[in-house]
Amino acid sequence: MKSLTILAAALLSIAGAASAKPAHYNLDPNHTQVAISWTHFGFSHPTARFNSVTGDFKFDAVDPTRSSIVVTIPIASLDTGVAALDKHLKGPDFFDAEQFSTATFKSTSVQRVGENGLKVSGDLTIHGITKPAVLDVTINKVGDHPMGGAAAGFDAKTVIRRSDFGITKYVPNVSDDIAITITTEADLAQSADTSRK
Repeated sequence: MKSLTILAAALLSIAGAASAKPAHYNLDPNHTQVAISWTHFGFSHPTARFNSVTGDFKFDAVDPTRSSIVVTIPIASLDTGVAALDKHLKGPDFFDAEQFSTATFKSTSVQRVGENGLKVSGDLTIHGITKPAVLDVTINKVGDHPMGGAAAGFDAKTVIRRSDFGITKYVPNVSDDIAITITTEADLAQSADTSRK
């Protein structure tokens, strides 16, 4: 009888874990970066970053395939460190930030790749055009953060063709392929330390 009780408790525990919803995490703006890089006429490889990123992130540490994310990036936050280049990239030749003010990524599925890897498929919208994209994601760490609260950290990368999004100026001399790299920390919503710097 005792063994049956233990078995029943174990089954209930498993069922409870399976039915639990992914937890809501807040992207930490102080430790989240989205960067892009390209080739300029074969002479250099400039980079730029977006200084503002917001998102709705739900993560299941036990079964990451049940996770989801929606990210919004204001194009006006693009920063190369060169004011004239920023103005050109935000203008009609490239992102046209006045007409297309944001870029978004909405995940549609998550697959495991090895112990700490994920492939996150989703819909990427840039310049008013939506195309499928796949992020290769590395789970860096999940657990208690030394500065307070529970957190999860990730790196991600992908390569897109800007011509797919109607941004064709100077292709192929200014490369069609754009490399995107992302690093982020996300805080478990109910335990986040909002004072972290």
